[in-house]
Amino acid sequence: MRIRLAALMAAVPLLLGTAVAVTAATDSAAVVSPAAASGPCGTLTTAPTYSHVIVIMMENHSYNTIIGSSQAPYINSVATECGLATNYHNISHPSLPNYMAATSGVGYTALKKFDSDCNPVPGCVNKAPGIFGQGETWRAYEESMPSNCDKSNSGEYAVRHDPPPYYTTLSGCATNDVPFTQLATDLSAGTLPVFSFITPNLIDDMHDGTIADGDTWLSENLPTILDSSEYTHGSTVVFITWDEGEGGSYTSGEQCATNATDVSCHVATLVISPSTKAGTKSAKLFNHYSLLGTAEQLLGLPKLGKAATAKTMTAAFNL
Repeated sequence: MRIRLAALMAAVPLLLGTAVAVTAATDSAAVVSPAAASGPCGTLTTAPTYSHVIVIMMENHSYNTIIGSSQAPYINSVATECGLATNYHNISHPSLPNYMAATSGVGYTALKKFDSDCNPVPGCVNKAPGIFGQGETWRAYEESMPSNCDKSNSGEYAVRHDPPPYYTTLSGCATNDVPFTQLATDLSAGTLPVFSFITPNLIDDMHDGTIADGDTWLSENLPTILDSSEYTHGSTVVFITWDEGEGGSYTSGEQCATNATDVSCHVATLVISPSTKAGTKSAKLFNHYSLLGTAEQLLGLPKLGKAATAKTMTAAFNL
């Protein structure tokens, strides 16, 4: 297991009493705090040409409830051993507009139709192109989804957290939008697609479960990725983010992308790669459009919608 138990235990006392300070939005360079490259990050000095990007989307917790939380020792250990964006913002509220923005780059006007967290039915679909199927191989791995590309809620599976079924121009959903159990098979077989989007179920993504539930899920599943040949051979970048924050002056449709004052617009985002130095923090203002643009830049894909003008994360985290 790459995130060593010793490092995790050593980090816990600090986490119990110290929260990471949030710097106001700046355009300054990333800050690298002293940390040994004993984990999965900082093993390469120069960024390679990455051929795989994995995005893991968690749910409904603001930055200040995750970073420094005693309920999230594993997440905080990864943040210490890898990279952390300290001024990262969701796009809107509630969940679905963020999933659409993060995968297609559509702006606020186009996002309004998703403000009710509706299922993918006529009137609640995304006609814009998305990162799924920009010419690259892709898969969405959805925990607790009963069948491929399922368009209905079922138990702990929420279709509003599963973007591909909403894209009307997307081909391959029935093949590539798959239950989460397929991920381990693809990793062991060396068939990880170029772009992967991972959604835990409603308990494990922290939506209905606790912060501790999500932390446990990541501690049990992230090492499978980090121990895979795809990661250890230096070809893969992993991003962990939250769809939206809570608290503050939360309102449906709120414009959060550059809102640096509302706590519900501020979420944690972890950057995990062999070339990201351990302890890297960036206070630059990033958001879900930045994440989309970064993934597309790394994979040599055209930048969609708002991602074309959003600040990417490649320089800040040595990607």
